[in-house]
Amino acid sequence: MTKLPARSPTAEAIRYALNHWDGLSRFLDDGWIEIDNNSVERAIRPIALSRKNALFAGSDEGGENWAALASLIETCKLNGVDPQRYLTGLLTRLVNGWPQARIDALMPWNCAADTDGWTLSP
Repeated sequence: MTKLPARSPTAEAIRYALNHWDGLSRFLDDGWIEIDNNSVERAIRPIALSRKNALFAGSDEGGENWAALASLIETCKLNGVDPQRYLTGLLTRLVNGWPQARIDALMPWNCAADTDGWTLSP
């Protein structure tokens, strides 16, 4: 019987497979399970990059402002709203005196596309 050195690439691959046997078995038994999580990693990549960039915001208040803006932009993306158009429309409405009582109407999930490309729902 031939033995492998403990640190050889083949031995490490076998050890990895044995340590992840439950997940591997589940993947082989269930045809709906993806073999990798690349789609999830791509989805969270902007958040991770933003988090790293926020380390250089300059102050605690700057970091909080950065986090709020990054959250708003990602919320736009999740709701299928173009962040640049959303922010343009949002700031325009705020400058033109949008009523404080209707501030919730300015959230990204309350936006709707129309023939002009984008408007906030009234």
